[in-house]
Parts: sequence; structure tokens; C-alpha cells
Amino acid sequence: MHESSATSAKRLEAIALACARNDVVLFRDLDLNVGAGEILLIGGANGSGKTSLLRLLAGLGAPESGTIRWCGADITAADTEYRAAIEYLGHANGIKLDLTAAENLGFSVALRGGDAASIDGALESAGLGRLGGIRARLLSAGQRRRLALARLRLSKAPLWLLDEPLTALDAQGRDFVSGLLGNHARDGGMAVVATHESPLPPSAAVKRIAL
Repeated sequence: MHESSATSAKRLEAIALACARNDVVLFRDLDLNVGAGEILLIGGANGSGKTSLLRLLAGLGAPESGTIRWCGADITAADTEYRAAIEYLGHANGIKLDLTAAENLGFSVALRGGDAASIDGALESAGLGRLGGIRARLLSAGQRRRLALARLRLSKAPLWLLDEPLTALDAQGRDFVSGLLGNHARDGGMAVVATHESPLPPSAAVKRIAL
């Protein structure tokens, strides 16, 4: 849950952003903003720069030009505060294969903070309720993706940056993502989601941009 009074003033902005890869300009003069209760969907063809944009927003690279601001401050100046405010899920699930599903969530809570008492509930909501004691290496690709997404349910971070969150998921898994995003937005959180599809609850305040 997010305190609305604490998150209402929080906002992510990108101003005149440009990105190049191997001397090829992926995008330039890109503006975006997302605030409390909003979800920003980033669309575009393969190679258009969706992943590169998310990595820039996560502070994992520097833009060719332009500025990224969190609560009005450049993210390079607000590095510690900003990193604590984001949850980034890329193409890799970022789970430890030799730990059980429950241990993975416990490790995440210990590292990043969150609600340790809700680990069982997070596993249940992800459709992994009976698999908490199973090592992650024995889970299917879809189950591993659900486990990675279940971390979001425990997180206190107001800003989620999600790269193709529907990868390897079946219909039930897609509903899980939609529910996660809907609850996060209703609690005053915000998300930037790069995807070919639309895992977005119709009740949320949704913005869209295309690269």
C-alpha cells in the first residue's frame, strides 16, 4: 500500500530525451511524464527503443541528450532516493534458481524492503501458492516470470518500470499482471510498461506513447 499523501507529489518526467545505439538514433526529443495513480504504456516495433528507454529511466545508462527528473530533480542528483523509489523488471527475471520460490521473495524483501508477512499471499496471488517450497530452477518459464512479478506485490516502491511483463505468461498470468497494475495505481503508485500488448486494467489512468 502507498500513502496517497506521500505519493501524490511524486512524478517521473523525461524532457527532450534522445537515445542512440551503435550510432543509430532510436528516438529523440521524447517527452513523457507519469504521476500518482497513472500507468504509461510504451508501444513500438522491435528495435524501436522500448527497452533502451526503460533502462534510461531506471538509471542504467545515460541519454544522448535530455533530462530525466524524479520529483523535479535530475535522477543523477537524486540517485539514492530515486533507486529506492523504483522497481525495475527487465527481460531477465532476476531470481536465484537455487532458492525456493518463497526464499526468493524473502531475499527480495531483505534486500529492498517490503512486507515479509505477505510472502504467502504474494505467492498465492501469483498462482504459486503450492510451490513456495520448490526451487526456482524446477519452475516453468511462466512460473518463474510470475515469481519475478510477485515481488512487486511486496514492494513499497511507488514507481514500477516493467519491460514486457507478459513474457511467457498464460491468460491467468496476464490477469495477474493486470490486477497488480490496477491495485498499484489505486494505491497511488505509478508504472511505466513497455509491451507489445495491453496488460492494463481499464479502471486505471492510462497514458500511451509510441516509439
